[in-house]
Amino acid sequence: MTPHPTVQNWIAVASAEHVRRGRAAGFMQVCHGKAAPLRRIQPHDRVACYSPTLEFRGSDRCQAFTALGIVCDRQPYRGAAQGDFSPYRRDVTWLETRDASITPLLDALEFSAGRRNWGYQFRFGLFRISEHDMRTIAKAMGVTDDGVGPLNSDLVRPRIQHGILFDR
Repeated sequence: MTPHPTVQNWIAVASAEHVRRGRAAGFMQVCHGKAAPLRRIQPHDRVACYSPTLEFRGSDRCQAFTALGIVCDRQPYRGAAQGDFSPYRRDVTWLETRDASITPLLDALEFSAGRRNWGYQFRFGLFRISEHDMRTIAKAMGVTDDGVGPLNSDLVRPRIQHGILFDR
């Protein structure tokens, strides 16, 4: 099924520790708490989190997709201050998933297939991916796509009746 033209798919990069913290509280945070990247994401967009490491600034590799969700309507906002750090966040409805290593997916993903330096894009902290890549990642994470599941475009597409927008 083809998604609504305005629904985009994204990869956000954060340590597994930070992703788990965001999942538990229903938000995402990228690029060291900057607002600008979060403003690129729109309500109903889908986001998969990739974690290169287990902990922030840690050396233990994770190299897995660790969360997948649908962006909520609320615009980016400042989270609670932690000392002098007050990061921007975006609310996300996280789906039930399992972690999925990126290694067996590298040749199947359009953004990495045939590329020796496939990890380069992750340095940006947030980047757009194709519908094919999102569905490949979702399947690896155990999200079923039966046409009525969480990735179905009809569930994330705003409903319009008689020229009036009804947001779901």
